[in-house]
Amino acid sequence: VQLQASGGGLVQAGGSQRLSCAASGRTFSSYDMGWFRQAPGKEREFVAFINWSGGITYYVDSVKGRFTISRDNAQKMLYLQMNSLKPEDTALYYCAATSGGSYYVLSSYRYWGQGTLVTVSS
Repeated sequence: VQLQASGGGLVQAGGSQRLSCAASGRTFSSYDMGWFRQAPGKEREFVAFINWSGGITYYVDSVKGRFTISRDNAQKMLYLQMNSLKPEDTALYYCAATSGGSYYVLSSYRYWGQGTLVTVSS
């Protein structure tokens, strides 16, 4: 599966942004999906996970209650709705697909999108 992330941009603190990830290939619905992010000078970190059906989601503590991950298997799309954004959310955001393994571990994900930059100004 090939992934293309989009939707990044400049937003003020407290604002909202929705990221999208378009998938190609016929097997999108068979993959669990995740969002990761990498801030300048930091390692890439887990943000959110959704299982193949959309029935199970997990979030890193720092975004719980502010971010929502969702998917549309018919449209082969993954989303990340980000509300109440903070300057510390500034990062390159990546979507990724996994067939299994620990949902918060980068090496569990086989396919990665190219990243979309979110900048939150204070």
